[in-house]
Amino acid sequence: MSGMSEIKSRARAAVVLSAVACLLSACATTQSTRTPARIEIQDSVGFTITEEARISSSLRGDYESALTLLEQGRHAEGVALLESVADATPEVSAPRIDLGVAYHRAGDLEAAERNLLRAIEVNGEHPTAHNELGIVYRKTGRFAEARRSYERALAIYPGYHFARRNLAILCDLYLADVDCALENYEAYMATVRGDDEASMWIADIRNRSGR
Repeated sequence: MSGMSEIKSRARAAVVLSAVACLLSACATTQSTRTPARIEIQDSVGFTITEEARISSSLRGDYESALTLLEQGRHAEGVALLESVADATPEVSAPRIDLGVAYHRAGDLEAAERNLLRAIEVNGEHPTAHNELGIVYRKTGRFAEARRSYERALAIYPGYHFARRNLAILCDLYLADVDCALENYEAYMATVRGDDEASMWIADIRNRSGR
């Protein structure tokens, strides 16, 4: 195996149809056993996940190439290469999260769910994996499971405003839980100012509930 290197995933924290970049990293280590993932919170930019694993420079190159192929819209090639990377790095969640996102965008929700669940098996403290899984659950009509996934993401990182917004929408449109919707819309707006759509939703809830 060549020298150790680091993997940086470009997994996205999706909000229904839009997405924002979220950084993960699998940093080099000389240890022979896997160490727990660490989450570092930065209020201004979000969070960084660090996982330690033995990663060869060639494998890192394959990982970056797979992500580039996906960004270029070459789904089949990108997924095939990313699957090989994920199989070679079972102790790292980042490739599985990227696969979950890729399959989700391609409309294969079953494959998306399978990869996200595998990512959570590796790293149960990854907010992006839980948020993405919540979206898959919502799209497949499992609203209680979606709520638990969003809430788990927020328990790990309360400032994760994409999961906050997703939970508010779920409670508002699918669960008819006005209190949950209003609480989470307002918490979302406290960190993301200028979202006119969310402001209208809050006003609508208040009008409907007489608040």
